[in-house]
Amino acid sequence: MKALITGASSGIGLDIARYLAQKKYELILVARNRKKLEKIQKELSTKVTIIVADLSNEQKVKELYVLTKAENIDILINNAGFGEFGYFTETDLNRELEMIDTNIKAVHILTKLFLKDMEQKNSGYILNVASSAAFQPGPLMSTYYATKSYVYQLTEALYHEQKKKKSNVHLSVLCPGPVKTNFNNIAGVKFSVKPLSSKYVAKYAIDKLFEKKMLIIPGFKMKCAKFFERFLSDKFLLKLTYYMQKKKVN
Repeated sequence: MKALITGASSGIGLDIARYLAQKKYELILVARNRKKLEKIQKELSTKVTIIVADLSNEQKVKELYVLTKAENIDILINNAGFGEFGYFTETDLNRELEMIDTNIKAVHILTKLFLKDMEQKNSGYILNVASSAAFQPGPLMSTYYATKSYVYQLTEALYHEQKKKKSNVHLSVLCPGPVKTNFNNIAGVKFSVKPLSSKYVAKYAIDKLFEKKMLIIPGFKMKCAKFFERFLSDKFLLKLTYYMQKKKVN
């Protein structure tokens, strides 16, 4: 069995790689940092292939598929992504476009191409990593929240399509709340609530993926938040989200 993981050099992606290695999966790990990937390759007790690629580059994404198409991938983990904090009129446009390319376009391309292959052999798993940010608009991180909403809604739609086709291919979307990773350092903020460990989230996500759960939300607090938000108005959610985001830099 073989898994391809993007954004595999740290955080959830790395811990998913470690967990799948324990399960004796062969791994193809993708990230931009070669030194980190080489270190992980030596650490893991399974066959590991590393590919250095910048997934904000559409051509590199397509090249990644061409490189790995013949590997008969059983599990695709679309984990690569990042965020940025600030008022929309003040954040850097080029950085936001890079975020859209990484968080949306790369996920879309890889999901589409590998899903077609998996359909043909009538087996396979795809886990797209979104966020609890997918469930509402996010003032001060508007672009990031919007990208994760895309991933969330795309994945759930594709899950239903596969069900209607009576396919044995399964898709899940992971929507964690705060996780202790390097994400906030890149985004330039700090957590306003206690984060879960990436090790816990990774194990939980893979276990639920294999249980064929569509929406995966680790942690009791985030499950409660998802349930109760349906009773709140959009305006109240916007005010609440703004307040939570603002606390990250205060």
